[in-house]
Amino acid sequence: MHVTLRDRTRVSRSGRNEARNPARLIAAGFALIIAVGAVLLSLPIASAGGESTPFLTALFTAVSATCVTGLILVDTATHYSTFGQVVILALIQVGGTGVMTLATMIGVVVTRRIGLQMATTVQTENKAFGTGDVRDIVRRIAIMTVAIEAAVALVLTLGFARTPGVGPGRAVYAGVFHSVSAFNNAGFSIFSDNLMGYVGDPLICVPVMLAIILGGIGFPVLVEVQRLARGHRRRLGLHASITIGTTIVLLVVGSVGFLITEWGNPKTLGPLSLPQQVLASIFGGVVPRTAGFNSLDVAQFRPATLLLNDILMFIGGGSAGTAGGIKVTTFALLAFVVWAELRGEPTVHVRHRRLPEAVQRQALTVVLLAVGLVTVSTLVIMMISPYSMAKVLFEVISAFATVGLSAGLTPKLPVAAHCILMVLMFVGRLGPITLGTALALRDRRRRYELPEERPLVG
Repeated sequence: MHVTLRDRTRVSRSGRNEARNPARLIAAGFALIIAVGAVLLSLPIASAGGESTPFLTALFTAVSATCVTGLILVDTATHYSTFGQVVILALIQVGGTGVMTLATMIGVVVTRRIGLQMATTVQTENKAFGTGDVRDIVRRIAIMTVAIEAAVALVLTLGFARTPGVGPGRAVYAGVFHSVSAFNNAGFSIFSDNLMGYVGDPLICVPVMLAIILGGIGFPVLVEVQRLARGHRRRLGLHASITIGTTIVLLVVGSVGFLITEWGNPKTLGPLSLPQQVLASIFGGVVPRTAGFNSLDVAQFRPATLLLNDILMFIGGGSAGTAGGIKVTTFALLAFVVWAELRGEPTVHVRHRRLPEAVQRQALTVVLLAVGLVTVSTLVIMMISPYSMAKVLFEVISAFATVGLSAGLTPKLPVAAHCILMVLMFVGRLGPITLGTALALRDRRRRYELPEERPLVG
C-alpha cells in the first residue's frame, strides 16, 4: 500500500496526540492499578482461609476498591486476610487520590520538577485551571488528605476502643481503615455488618460523615475555602459557591427525607430512640453522596427510601473529589438552565456571571450519557436476572455513582451482571466525558455552520 508523506505526517501527528491525551493516560493508569490489585487479591495469602480467591471475585473487588465504590461479592471482614484488606485499603487510597495525581506527587518529591504533559494530566484529573498551579495543587492535596485522614482515624480509634472485645491494636487498625475508606468515599468496612453496630454512636458516625463530606466536596473547593480562611480571597468563586450551596441543600433534603420515609419502619428506625433516629437519618442522608457505608439494613428500606437514595446517588458529590455521580455542579447548572428557560431569558446568569453555552452542553451531555448508561444496564440485568426493577436500579446506580450501597442483591446476580457492574464502576469513576475522550480517535472541529432551523419542542 502506497503511503504519501502527507499521510505519514497525519498518522504521526495523530499518534502523538493520542499518546499525549491525558484522559487516556488516566484510564490506562486506573486499568493498570485494577489489574495489579486483582492479581494480589487472588493470591492465597490475601484470603483468610489461605485459598486462592476466584479471579472474577478478586477483579470485582479490585475494581470496586480502585473506583472507590464499595460493592462486594464476598464479605471483606471474613473472606480477606489482613494482607488482603491492606491491599484493598491501598487500592482505595490510590483510586481516591487519583492515579495520575499520586504519580505526580512522587515525581515532584523525587525530581522537584514537573513536565508539561504530566501537568496537563493532573489538570484533567483535578479540574485545575492552569498548569502553573499544579505543583501547589498536588502539595495541597497531599497535605489535606493526610491531615483529614489522620484526624478522623484518631477519633475513630477512640470510638472503636470503647467497643467490648476490641483491643488497642484492633481499634487503631479499624480507625485507620474506616478513615481512609470514608474520606475516599469508598464504603468498605472490616465489619461484616458494616457500621450497623454503631448506628447510635456519634463518636463513630459523626467523624465518618465529616470525612465523607470533605472528601466528596472536591479538592478545588477545599483549597478555595482554605484560601478564603487565610484571607487570600475575598469571597468564594462560582464553582465553590455552587458546590457548597447545592451540597448543603441535598444533605438537608436527604436527611429529612430519610427520616420521613423510614419513620415508623420497625426494621430500621422503629426500635431506635429519638436521638438515635435523628443521627441515623442524618447518616442515611450523607452516605448516598457517595460513600456506601450503612448503619441500617438497606435491604429493609421502604421503596420510597430506595428511590430517594437513587436520586441522591445519581447526583453524587463535588467535582474533582472522591465522590461519584453526575456531580452537584452538573445538577445545579441544569437547574439554572431550566429556570432561565422558564423565565424566557436568552442567557443563563448565576451570581452576576453568565454561563457559557459550552458548559451548558457539557452538563447536558454528562446527564444524558449517565441516564442512558443506567437505563440500558438496568434493562439488561433485569433480562438476565429475576429481580425487580427497584432493586436492580438501586444496584446499578450505586455502581455507576461509585456509592457502594447495596440491598444485598450484588452477590446474587449472575456473572454477566457482575461484568456490567464493573464497567459501570469504571465509567463512573472516570466520568463519561473523560472516558469518551480517552476512547475517541481524534478531535474533530467543524469548519463551517449550516443554516439554522428550529424544530418544535414539547
